Amino acid sequence: QVHLAESGGGLVQPGGSLRLSCTASGRFLALTAMAWYRQAPGNERELVAHMTRAGSTTYGAAVKGRFTISGDVPQKSVSLQMNRLQPDDTAVYYCQSVVEGTGFTSWGQGTQVTVSS
Repeated sequence: QVHLAESGGGLVQPGGSLRLSCTASGRFLALTAMAWYRQAPGNERELVAHMTRAGSTTYGAAVKGRFTISGDVPQKSVSLQMNRLQPDDTAVYYCQSVVEGTGFTSWGQGTQVTVSS
């Protein structure tokens, strides 16, 4: 079992910044990756940013250059710094983890990010 605790999110004006954080806990040995996804109403869930246990990162095309994932997957914690936010970034943001070896995937409950003036 993996529990993901997310924090951050909220309401911000266009051009503003927010920071999300995610910490994993539970009975597992190690994680192979952690990531952030988002889902807007009527849309499919999409990748925002991904980090491997080695520290390699990948970003979705819509956020590249504006968002930064940081943290330490072996330490079971990642953050997402979101800059130059736009109304199209409005969505529920979910933290994801993948357990090493089994590939078991877990999701957080999600945190709402709303970009509006």
